[in-house]
Amino acid sequence: MPELPEVETVRRGLEPVMHGATIINADQNRPDLRFPFSENFVARIKDCKITDIKRRSKYLIFVLDNDLTIISHLGMSGSFRIVKENSEDQPGDFAHEKSKDGKHDHFVFHLDKNGHRAKVIYNDPRRFGFMLLVPLNELDEHAYFKDLGPEPTGNGVSSEYLAQKLQTKSAPMKSVLLDQRIIAGLGNIYVCEALWRARISPERKASTLVTKGGKPSAKLSSLTTHIHDVIGDAIRAGGSTLNDHIQTDGKMGYFQHQFNAYGQEGERCQHENCKGVIARITQSGRSSFYCPKCQT
Repeated sequence: MPELPEVETVRRGLEPVMHGATIINADQNRPDLRFPFSENFVARIKDCKITDIKRRSKYLIFVLDNDLTIISHLGMSGSFRIVKENSEDQPGDFAHEKSKDGKHDHFVFHLDKNGHRAKVIYNDPRRFGFMLLVPLNELDEHAYFKDLGPEPTGNGVSSEYLAQKLQTKSAPMKSVLLDQRIIAGLGNIYVCEALWRARISPERKASTLVTKGGKPSAKLSSLTTHIHDVIGDAIRAGGSTLNDHIQTDGKMGYFQHQFNAYGQEGERCQHENCKGVIARITQSGRSSFYCPKCQT
């Protein structure tokens, strides 16, 4: 499933074409994806202008000028691609052929922006993604968003904030960091990478990173910095792009080539002066990759 950096990369790729564009028409090629489209979906978005494109956690939010929003989730294999008049752009050195299989093109936006026409096509072979309409004034209280914690890309995730959340947690660090109520959008890959960078075991009891006075320990402060850094690095690199996720321009992300822990079972730990070997354990049904020697 695409993680936060992948979704942010998609948002940035869509923004130049979709932000400020008018939806002159749309093709809904099936009644449902993971679940049915909102009632009269096409009729309710036709002739609307897209005034903003946001991301919250792993959700894309298209804000329309009729006070509706389109919430979109990419699921396991969903992707958007942009087709301009007479061309499909695939810039970049890390090119990957875009899906051309029309039977998986489940939704198409027909756009006009300042007289320039484009199509934005949603393709989803596994159909675990979705789109639905939600009024803008109900967005913050919607079931998908109301209990989400702060974004790992912003100042809301500080060492002081994490100390407050962790001081009573007896669960392992890996499980706590995956709790979307604590940090929104932080997924398995980047938790493994941040814990590796901070040299913290995924099995370590979360509260042990907080002092008796409720302050963040040095290790927790380090982890906070690494959470910000690993997400930022992945966004700049275009995301991890495991399996079949692709960006809007057809490129494959390449942060996967920078993994130090995730998927590196049996490989030598890359920390300087560490002679450990990356191991894999299972926690709550998810694989955790870490170095037993230097992550404590």
